[in-house]
Amino acid sequence: MKTFERYFIALNKWALVLLLGAMAVIVFANVSLRYLTNFSITWSEEVARYLMIWMTFIGAGLALRTGGHVAVSNFQEMLGPAGQRAVRILILCLLLAFFAIMIWMGLNYMDRARFQLTPATRVSFSYIYAAMPIGFGLLIVHLLLIARSFVMENRFAEMETDAPSTTLHERAIPSIAGNRD
Repeated sequence: MKTFERYFIALNKWALVLLLGAMAVIVFANVSLRYLTNFSITWSEEVARYLMIWMTFIGAGLALRTGGHVAVSNFQEMLGPAGQRAVRILILCLLLAFFAIMIWMGLNYMDRARFQLTPATRVSFSYIYAAMPIGFGLLIVHLLLIARSFVMENRFAEMETDAPSTTLHERAIPSIAGNRD
């Protein structure tokens, strides 16, 4: 299961990197062309907007796993350990139900918009709305992967970073960095 989770997170991260990279290239190219040649790419703003929508829905699961979404925990903190666990189970069930409803709503939007075309690229809006059920499906997977640690320990997953664990300063001056009390 850990191997699946590691690959799943890596694919999710790379999808975000590719979407952000494509958006940055398109916007940079359009701005450069506009100011250097007085020519603008007519579809760039539309495509950048839709890439941003996809990034939002695909990235929501990664934010969820680290506790990056807004949460109000005052009520939960007033309760004892058993009450806190019960509230977290309720939250988990409500989130799963909400995500499932949003998948259904997203599929409904896709069905309704399948014959409407975007203004500049003339692509079916159903491809844009597909971000919603896919993003909420990813949210369900992410939530299920962290459900046990969330319910039992109120702990979210820690994201692995590609950066080394020590800073440049700590490597340069190990005696000072190691003497923190």
